[in-house]
Amino acid sequence: QSKEYAEPEWYADIWLVVIWLVYFALYLRTLARRHEPHIYVANWYYMAFILVVAMLHIVNNLALPVSLRVAESFPIWSGVQDAMVQWWYGHNAVAFFLTAGFLGMLYYFLPVRSGRPIWSYRLSILSFWGIVFFYIWVGSHHLHYTALPYWVQTLGMTFSVMLLVPSWASAGNAIATLNGAWHKVRDDATLRFMFVAAVFYGLSTFEGSFMAIRPVNSLSHYTDWTVAHVHSGTLGWVAMIVFGAIYTLVPQLSGREAMAWPRAVEWHFWLAVGGTLVYIISMWNAGITQGLMWRTYDQHGALSYSFLQSVEAMAPYYLLRALGGAMILTGAVICALNCRATMRATPMTAEGADRPLGVQPAE
Repeated sequence: QSKEYAEPEWYADIWLVVIWLVYFALYLRTLARRHEPHIYVANWYYMAFILVVAMLHIVNNLALPVSLRVAESFPIWSGVQDAMVQWWYGHNAVAFFLTAGFLGMLYYFLPVRSGRPIWSYRLSILSFWGIVFFYIWVGSHHLHYTALPYWVQTLGMTFSVMLLVPSWASAGNAIATLNGAWHKVRDDATLRFMFVAAVFYGLSTFEGSFMAIRPVNSLSHYTDWTVAHVHSGTLGWVAMIVFGAIYTLVPQLSGREAMAWPRAVEWHFWLAVGGTLVYIISMWNAGITQGLMWRTYDQHGALSYSFLQSVEAMAPYYLLRALGGAMILTGAVICALNCRATMRATPMTAEGADRPLGVQPAE
């Protein structure tokens, strides 16, 4: 459909809705069969993730098929309304696909791995409702300096800044949970993945709120600074909590006390952190360089640099970007091989295999 983040045609959109409804039914059925009457806040995030992504997908992809024989359709939205709905969808896909679901993972796996209860359960609920309410309004900050009405742009900018409060509440809640368990963070690379994820979540949400401010956006928009911001979230936050969850789950599901190659987990951690830093710092520099070159004028009021010159200036930054990406990829391959070795290894005794998730053997 030539829409960013929403390429599938109408027949694929319908099939995606069917798949998602089946997923939702499985999730509800799992909740219904629980023995614990209380629903922990991690499940609140999973529920929001499923429901809101479904709503976003349906509304953004409302279209009129040309015919049943032709795989082509026209969106019911047009012009600036289409752009506004698209970014309402696009930014909230990040909010509820790449944030809510992974916050659910953080709120579950971090206390399990650290052996500490969440620092403030009440704060986790308050931050949940703050994120759910504020995030849904911020998509228009992608459309600063466009034909979108000025008040809608300002609304998106304002809610983006306000979003910093519940976002940092979640990041701070996670870090405060580790009080009394910092020795485990030092010694356990899996827990370190989760700690770094919480730190990057706090950093990337601050950066997002900062970039939504109109004067900052005038420099950052359409540049690789946006690429840096997105990847500080996906590589630094989402990927780190995923790796932490994998290294917690795989030994338990394989009936083992730990990963088959513990040193490989350490190697993976440093490759992932180092690669992410190289990647996003190079893209930060690239984006700011682009923004400054595009707005530099000479004494006659003409642009000082051509667009081609700004592209050529990116060469060293893109080389560093490739290096950072290679480091991250190498770590992911090590993780996959380590998981394979762990699942193929001889399991421990039945007594150890029955140990609840996250409970470590006695010294």
